Amino acid sequence: MKKSVDSATPEIIIGIIGGSGLDDPQLLVDFKEIALETPYGQPSSVVTVGRLGNAKVAILSRHGKDHSIVPTKVPYRANLWALKEVGCTHILATTACGSLREEIRPGDFVFPDQFIDNTKHRPLTLFEDQVIHTAMADPFCPMLRALLMRAATTMQLRHHPNGTIVTIEGPRFSTRAESKMFQSWGADVINMSTVPEVTLARELGLCYQTIAMTTDYDCWKEGEEPVTWEIICERMQQNAERVKQLIFAVVPTVDRIDQTCRATTELKIE
Repeated sequence: MKKSVDSATPEIIIGIIGGSGLDDPQLLVDFKEIALETPYGQPSSVVTVGRLGNAKVAILSRHGKDHSIVPTKVPYRANLWALKEVGCTHILATTACGSLREEIRPGDFVFPDQFIDNTKHRPLTLFEDQVIHTAMADPFCPMLRALLMRAATTMQLRHHPNGTIVTIEGPRFSTRAESKMFQSWGADVINMSTVPEVTLARELGLCYQTIAMTTDYDCWKEGEEPVTWEIICERMQQNAERVKQLIFAVVPTVDRIDQTCRATTELKIE
């Protein structure tokens, strides 16, 4: 087990992981960029810390600021450790996803409450020297999810208050057979990044919630063009402003929630 992070580091309440234009430091007041070295190497990008309104935030680009890191090679452990080290207590993680359900349309937001891990080549834990079995029955933060639902409703954004997200290894997309298999497993949306972010967050005692923006119907739906990287980029660019506005609405309200979320009381590195 690695040594604990420095508890004397100034507190940053909310970590934001993802792209969607959120890594623009001009969005923040009194911002600074921090380059960190962790026990697991360097994170994907510098951590930009500052204030969004009255809230303290730390923003990290999952795939690098130039989106050059493929999903398998993302240094997930370093990323989560870095956010913990700068004082984060809560994580909002944006991600593009494919829909596996007719009723979840491209452009919809989904706030998952469950995940299925179908990755194959990623380090999944911070505990390398001992056997630790982390509780994961309810992996996402219900309080962050409630804030997102409330904001999305107020903003009249099409959204789904829960759902199961399956994370695949990538970088390739699914075959039609795989897409239909994931449907049969009970998955509602599919992506390449939620695992192991969510499990590492639990190990560090961080409240974590995914904000999934649906860009396509994967490849299971007859009559729809199978997903491509170009489709994902185009639709994320079209909806980037909505993602930002949702986060801007939620971040100032995080300090109002109960701080005894399960993630903060279950197993974590000390």
